[in-house]
Amino acid sequence: MTSSITIDAAEQETRGSDFARLSRRIAKAGLLDRRPGYYTLRLGLAGGLFAGGWAAFLAVGDSWYQVLVAAFLALVFAQIALVAHDLAHRQVFRSRRSSEIAGWLAGNVGVGMSYGWWMDKHTRHHANPNHEDHDPDVSPGVLVWSQGQAAASRGVARFIGGRQAFLFFPLLTLEGMNLHVSSFRALGRSSLKHRWVEAMLLVAHVVAYFAVVFAVLPLGKGLVFVAVHQAIFGVYLGCTFAPNHKGMPMMTGDDRLDFLRRQVLTSRDVRGGWAVDLALGGLNYQIEHHLFPSMPTPNLRKAQPIVRAYCAELGIPYLESGLVSSYAQALRHMHAAGAPLRVRGASEGGER
Repeated sequence: MTSSITIDAAEQETRGSDFARLSRRIAKAGLLDRRPGYYTLRLGLAGGLFAGGWAAFLAVGDSWYQVLVAAFLALVFAQIALVAHDLAHRQVFRSRRSSEIAGWLAGNVGVGMSYGWWMDKHTRHHANPNHEDHDPDVSPGVLVWSQGQAAASRGVARFIGGRQAFLFFPLLTLEGMNLHVSSFRALGRSSLKHRWVEAMLLVAHVVAYFAVVFAVLPLGKGLVFVAVHQAIFGVYLGCTFAPNHKGMPMMTGDDRLDFLRRQVLTSRDVRGGWAVDLALGGLNYQIEHHLFPSMPTPNLRKAQPIVRAYCAELGIPYLESGLVSSYAQALRHMHAAGAPLRVRGASEGGER
């Protein structure tokens, strides 16, 4: 089981300027500068593929070949969600308002995910990655992320937790639907800004999506199209975010680290070249992204050798893995986290 990270207050105080020195090196290299040409091309391609996918859907018509269109559109939806991620971090526009409007179009209208809800959740994750008390991405739910969470689990998590490593990828087929449901549930929170705007845009997405699907396909084929589309969308998104932190050290309670170590020690980079860069939307450079969230995606690759060398100077472990290895580490961590539930299940079975 991966242990939590601890550091005493005095040591943290002496290290407070470490990130500032790294930040100066990154700024001097010009890696925080905007990349308007890159994002013009990327947004244009994503929008073109989105329009092209739905044009293909209309052209194919009432046919089982729509399963292939559903798979294609699932990949496009995930890429648009990754664009919304970059917008939320203001990698594309300097203005918060411009980022917000573009985020509503990409998130709410494009893929049916509340931009405001997701941005709030993701901001809290960035502030305290892998902290059991503060990171919503490792809060116990259907899955548990530590043995402590497993021991305290109830309901579905108690049933699934012991087997979660084996069920992880099958469960990801539901992640797309979970994002939609969570987005609508967030509309009931008064803390969500512009919730009436978000509500109208989400409803517009749902109405348009089902109207187009069932205007072209009969009920049976339409339901298969939706199931395939949402399942692959969920698996792709889950596979994009899972390699980044799962299986890395967890923090609990009063565990504290300075910013540099908090971000580096809880993250891993994923090797794989341009194909992995494209598939994961640049999030394979997770360490660099967490250190500099507003850095444009194409600059993350250039920042990596600077960050890696700086960590070596300070003796900070910097983890890189292949894509398959990163999934294996995540699954081993999940299996270890569920151990108390397997022990509990075995003892309860013995008592019978």
